[in-house]
This record gives sequence, C-alpha cells and structure tokens, in this order.
Amino acid sequence: MAAESAPPVEQMSSVTLNDAVEEAQFSKRVLIRTILGRPDGGAGVAGQKVRVGGWVKTGREQGKGSFAFLELNDGSCPANLQVIIDSSVAPLGQLVQTGTCVHVEGELKVPPEGTKQRVELRVHKVLDVGAVDPAKYPLPKTRLTLEFLRDYVHLRPRTNTISAIARIRNALAYATHTFFQKHGFLYVHTPIITTSDCEGAGEMFQVTTLINDAEKLEKELIKNPPPSEADVEAAKSLVTEKGEAVAQLKSAKASKQEISASVAELTKAKENLSKLEERAKLKPGIPQKDGKIDYSQDFFARQAFLTVSGQLQVETFACALSSVYTFGPTFRAEHSHTSRHLAEFWMVEPEIAFADIKDDMNCAEAYVKFLCQWLLDNCLDDMEFMVKNFDKGAIDRLRMVASSDFVRISYTDAVAILEEAAKERKFENKVEWGIDLASEHERYLTEVKFKSPVIVYNYPKGIKAFYMKVNEDNKTVAAMDVLVPKVGELIGGSQREERYEVIKDRILEMGLPLEPYEWYLDLRRYGTVMHSGFGLGFERMILFATGIDNIRDVIPFPRYPGRADL
Repeated sequence: MAAESAPPVEQMSSVTLNDAVEEAQFSKRVLIRTILGRPDGGAGVAGQKVRVGGWVKTGREQGKGSFAFLELNDGSCPANLQVIIDSSVAPLGQLVQTGTCVHVEGELKVPPEGTKQRVELRVHKVLDVGAVDPAKYPLPKTRLTLEFLRDYVHLRPRTNTISAIARIRNALAYATHTFFQKHGFLYVHTPIITTSDCEGAGEMFQVTTLINDAEKLEKELIKNPPPSEADVEAAKSLVTEKGEAVAQLKSAKASKQEISASVAELTKAKENLSKLEERAKLKPGIPQKDGKIDYSQDFFARQAFLTVSGQLQVETFACALSSVYTFGPTFRAEHSHTSRHLAEFWMVEPEIAFADIKDDMNCAEAYVKFLCQWLLDNCLDDMEFMVKNFDKGAIDRLRMVASSDFVRISYTDAVAILEEAAKERKFENKVEWGIDLASEHERYLTEVKFKSPVIVYNYPKGIKAFYMKVNEDNKTVAAMDVLVPKVGELIGGSQREERYEVIKDRILEMGLPLEPYEWYLDLRRYGTVMHSGFGLGFERMILFATGIDNIRDVIPFPRYPGRADL
C-alpha cells in the first residue's frame, strides 16, 4: 500500500486556519483564553480576523509615536494578548494608559522570531475605548501590596493576583457542585436569617427593624407631634356630643336623612378620636415590655440573626432526602482582626443520612482530594502564577494532598504526640487533654509529624457543639477535623446526635433555651435517623490552595471589623 502523501502547503494552511477560534456566545469578542490557551500558544490561529476586548495592563508608544504595543487582558486567563495599533488607526495617547478598556478588531499574526509571544493582534479598527486619566487612576502598573488593594476593593479585580484568585475560587466552586452532584447529593438553599445559634457561641449579627422604626418614628414625631391630653379629651367630648345629637334626633323621630347625616358626623368624630388615641400612645425609642426590648414588635415578631451555619436547617432535608449539601455565606460577629477571620465567609456543608463518623471522614477526604486534583487539571496556569509570586510549594502541596491517604488519629493520640513534641519545641499554647487544638498544633501534625493531611477524631465533648454524638465513654463526641498543611483545620464535622433525650440534655448543658430548637428536636422525635456531616470553610480552602496569607484577599468583598465596602 502506497504511503499517504503529505497535503500541499496550501491545504495544510487551510486545515490550520479552519481550526477557528469562535466568538463568545453573548458578546461580540473572542476570549483571549481561547487564543493563548491553545497548546501552540495561538500560533495555529494566525491569519484569522477577530474582535477582542479587555483592559490594558501596560502600553507603550514606539517608532516615535507611529504605533503602540498594548498588553491586553480580559480576565479569561492570566496571560495577556499583545496588541499592536498604528497611529493611523486611532490616537495612541488614549490607548496606552494602564486600566484603559479597549474593544478592537484585527488580524492575528505570528510575531517576528526571537519574541516570547507565539501570536499577536494587528488592529485594523478600534471599536470602543473606555479611557483612563492616568493622573487619577489609583492602580499604577507598579507592584502593589494586597493590603493596599483592600482600599480599592472595587478596582482590585483588575490586578493579576486578584483575578487569578477569582478564577481559582470559581474553579473550586464549580468543583464543589460537580463533586456532590456526581455523588447523588441534592443542593439545598438554607436561610440567611435564622432564630437559632448553631454553634452556641453567641457571636451572631442580629437582624432587626426596631432601630429603623424608632428612628422613623422620632423624625415623624418631631415633624408632627403627638396630641396632648387636652386634644384627646376634646375629641372624646365631641364624640359624646355627636352621640347625644343622634339620640335626640331619633327620639324626636326626625327624618331618615337628618339622622343619617348626624350618624355620619358621629362616625367621623369616632374615627378622629381613634387616630388621636393611637398617636397619643406613640413614644420615641425602641418598644419595651417588662423592662426588656419587646421583640414581638419586631419584623419577625421575635429575635432573629444572620446564620453562622446552614447545618441545622440542611439536616431537615437530610432526614427526608438522604444526601444533601448547602453552599452559601455565613456570618460571625467576632471582633477579630487576625489574618484568618472574616465577618462574612462561605461554607460548604454536606449532610448524609444513614452515615456514621467513618463515612463522614471518607466523604471529607474524597472531597478535598477532588478539589486539589480539579485545580491541577483545570487551573494550572493560575496556580503557576501563585507559585511564581506567592508560594513556591503551592502546586506540590496540591499534588501531595490529591495523592495521599489522610492519616487518621484520635484526639487523645494527637495530644500525646503534641505533649511529646513539647518536650523539645516550644508551643505558644499549652498542650493538655481537653484543649481545643490551636493552629500551631494542627500545623505541627500535618507539616512536621506526618507531612500529610491528618484527620483528628473523637474530641472532648466539653469543647464541641451540642449536636455532636456522645460516644460510649461519655467524655468524647464523634467529631472530626480535617487538618492540612498551611492552614491547619480545613474541615470540621461530626456524626450528629440522633437520640432525643441525649441531645435535649446537651442543649440544656450548653445553657441554651429549648424553645428555638423544638423543630430540631422534632427530627429526633419523628423518624430519627443516624446522620453525619461537615463544614468546609471555602476561603480557607483558597488560602490552602494559593498560599495567600490573609483571608481578606481571597474573598471578593471582605467584611471585617470596621470595613464593609460596597
């Protein structure tokens, strides 16, 4: 059989060019990722005419102002597309400033040999320009600290670092839904506003309209003061007078028309009196009852808070639909300024019916491995940026976690290991049975002792929440924490206490009122089921993946004491 002959040069070129990059479905542009993300770096699509849009990272005029180079980025990938514009196409001065947005049309070309770019865009037409005044633009092209960028939270996504974190965050969110949907979990939206404190810590943001209502009332009473006692008495006298007039007319057998008119006047007088009496009751300030705030007058007719966790609510669906998860924002009114605390952060919280603590640990381990592998498979370019600029070990850490069997040890064994280590190294926090492990302890176990992720289980019940299953020793609960290098605790979970009397006693032991948890106790009264679950702090996962040091830099709009921008 004769060997197949190679296609002529013209045919090869045609085949290459037919592998066209397509415009985005809902905007008139080609995403830069679809050009530069190709295995050949975009060289194979040279010759195609495209429209692209993005923001200028750097720009410079060349050839005595005859043309300009622009490094253009549209957020679809970390790489910039080099764009060349002649002065005959558009005024160059307004295009080269950092931060300028341009929408252009041109032809992709292979640049001269010796340049690092595999492809560049020669612009034929400028479609639109969002100009920038360089004297006022707050983000110069010099290297900026993450702390500085927190003062420009609305502009910081334009920086390489924040845009890379945003893509990594998006990938982890997508991976989260992919993992749980793949394993038959149902996504449940739990409420932001709740009446129960899941953690029992009391660090909750209260939701109330009483203050707003009091302020409105105060302004209203200044503008339109309440009636005096004399006004009310005068209105009562008028009602009496009008009532007597009606009686007299009826006694005198007056005409129906006269009586109706008199009754109408009486009705009007009564309505006026009622309004005056209601206004006379109005008092500035928050309503009180028995010396305490009267929450029956509040919007929800009781105290309400922003949720610290969706766990309790999602348990209701686990006790009916088996495998469920929630993924949403949670809130803590903890006045902390550390690099690990936010007032608003996101939690991933699966709940599994017919599952014990071992099943819970298996699910948590599989989920974390899945997230790590997902980033390696789908976000490697952004992870390489993180390695280059922030944490040289970030990719190796992902690979290690994705491929490791997590070490599993009891809390008691973990404390014994730490006590032994304390003989040779100084921990800031004393190690003894009964403490809640500090970050330094968790990182010692993962980074020094085992050099792998560690799951610690069976914690003392005195340091854990009321809903965790009490073990047979009556000293520990079936709780587990997944510890990873860099951040320490990434996941906290437990087998839930399904026994009615036991969990009721635990609520009372914690000093919590039973009434707000009656619905939760119903899950134990009616068709109780063994179930388990955990919560992953989403921002902590991003810290672990990227190597970024401060949690305020891995959430789009950080909220912490003193700051709630936008």
